[in-house]
Amino acid sequence: MSNFQHDVHIIGGGLAGCEAAWQLANRGIKVKISEMRGGGKMTAAHQSDGLAELVCSNSFRSDDDENNAVGLLHHEMRLLNSIIMTCADEAKVPAGSALAVDREIFSDLVEKAMNNHDNIHVVRECVETLPNNGITIISTGPLTDDGLAHQIIEKTGSENLAFFDAIAPIVHFDSVNMDIAWFQSRWDKGDGKDYINCPMDEEEYLIFHQGLMDGEKTTFKQWEENTPYFEGCMPIEVMASRGLDTLRFGPMKPVGLTNPATGKRAHAVVQLRQDNKQGSLWNMVGFQTKLKHGAQVELFRKIPGLENAEFARLGGLHRNSFIRSPILLDRHLRLKSAPHIRFAGQITGCEGYVESSAIGLICGIFTAADILGADIIPPNNMTSLGALLCHITGDAEADSYQPMNVNFGLFTPLTEKVHKKQRKLAMTSRAKEQFDIWRQNLAI
Repeated sequence: MSNFQHDVHIIGGGLAGCEAAWQLANRGIKVKISEMRGGGKMTAAHQSDGLAELVCSNSFRSDDDENNAVGLLHHEMRLLNSIIMTCADEAKVPAGSALAVDREIFSDLVEKAMNNHDNIHVVRECVETLPNNGITIISTGPLTDDGLAHQIIEKTGSENLAFFDAIAPIVHFDSVNMDIAWFQSRWDKGDGKDYINCPMDEEEYLIFHQGLMDGEKTTFKQWEENTPYFEGCMPIEVMASRGLDTLRFGPMKPVGLTNPATGKRAHAVVQLRQDNKQGSLWNMVGFQTKLKHGAQVELFRKIPGLENAEFARLGGLHRNSFIRSPILLDRHLRLKSAPHIRFAGQITGCEGYVESSAIGLICGIFTAADILGADIIPPNNMTSLGALLCHITGDAEADSYQPMNVNFGLFTPLTEKVHKKQRKLAMTSRAKEQFDIWRQNLAI
């Protein structure tokens, strides 16, 4: 495809870039995706050169579109023919009411969709300069190459904000001691075998907590020391430092779980969630960590049921970067100082696989509209997609702007009085009505 002539250049082949490309290509627009992995460069967090590789968890979080904002976002994206949601549904693994995927199958499906589309051409190359012309979407994510990051800083006149993101370990199933651990979803949601549970009594928990405090941790470079963590992906030892029982009310909470060996609730529970289709790999839920690898192995094998654990991947820490979107981007995700450039995905300051994909999706639609001469009003913030978009492009305070998952706090409040137990359902019902109206008026 050396003679391929593109209309839009997308820099970055992650979830957002692939989703934007799909939306454009399906509207007859030719797209070139430049992805540096496989072209001579790699990031500190990726394991492969696969498009749309899931770096951290394998979970797209709740799939409940009646009581959860991210589940509602799933629903809206499916209505817009999202390739990310299509592939996620096909690569699904058991996870109770959540949508989790086999990460290798998922990435393969997305890559095949990109490579098999006549209007998409994937090039393995590192782009280090911002183009002076031509329609471009920057979707390089939180691990943007340093050369391009410096170009973005120069173009925007704004410092590149950053935070740390942490990765949870993955355990081989056949190394888990199921004589101690057991299968159960919290409150018995799903088919009852969606999670493996490792129990701790009070003494074991206290020893483990102290081990988190004392374990050798990754050291930061001087310029990284004041970089904040994202609250939704907090290293477990940082959570532990906030109080002795913080973990017992967080990722190690025992509520909704009964140890079949005792018939009682444990003092604390470590949960593992299936990470691949075969069920051979399980990730430690909420166990993102900055402990050094040797310290992780030593400490995590003290967890009952994981005393002989073999790790397919240990936890890690990487630096994530994002732009100050509320002052830099317009409502259609265009860079105000250079409107031929748009930004999409996590580099805009949204957080999470689904949110990143959703912003890629709407960015693709906006870009297609410009090319096709259509006038599109962004969805309003009574919808999940609209609320997320509004937060990124102006509703948030620019000076205190931080990465954000979609949540009902971003939505327009309900005007009518609704009982607290019915509030979420009322918001999702209203959102679906509003989204249907917007979608029916979509001109492309």
